[in-house]
Order: sequence, then C-alpha cells, then structure tokens
Amino acid sequence: MYWTLELASYLEDAPWPATKDELIDFAIRSGAPVEVIENLQELEDDGEELYEGVEDIWPDYPTKDDFFFDEEEY
Repeated sequence: MYWTLELASYLEDAPWPATKDELIDFAIRSGAPVEVIENLQELEDDGEELYEGVEDIWPDYPTKDDFFFDEEEY
C-alpha cells in the first residue's frame, strides 16, 4: 500500500467518519483511480472501525500547517 498526495486527495471529500466499506464505495462512486481502491482494500480493520479523516488512513498526510507560506500574502 502506498499513498501520494494525489491519491489521498480523492478522499478529502469523503463522508467522514466512515468505515472501510463506506470509503471503498465512495472511491468507486467518485471515480477515484484503482490505486485508491486497492489501498483502501489493504487496510486492516475489523469491519466496524470508523476512520475520522485521511490522517487515520495515512498518518503522514500533510496538513495546511505543514506548508510554509503566508496565505495573507496572496
């Protein structure tokens, strides 16, 4: 399983919190690449675990705080 910013971005609008099956269904319906669906299928869970956001799936997912630019400048 590997994640990139591009792949993870397909899950930003997912209906959080969501189960693994709900995320797979969302990815299929939203036309996400097959790599996203494969990554979600590889998640280890008991079928009832709720994921609160992309960070729960990919802990290294960068947030706005990780970027070093001042939004007020632009």
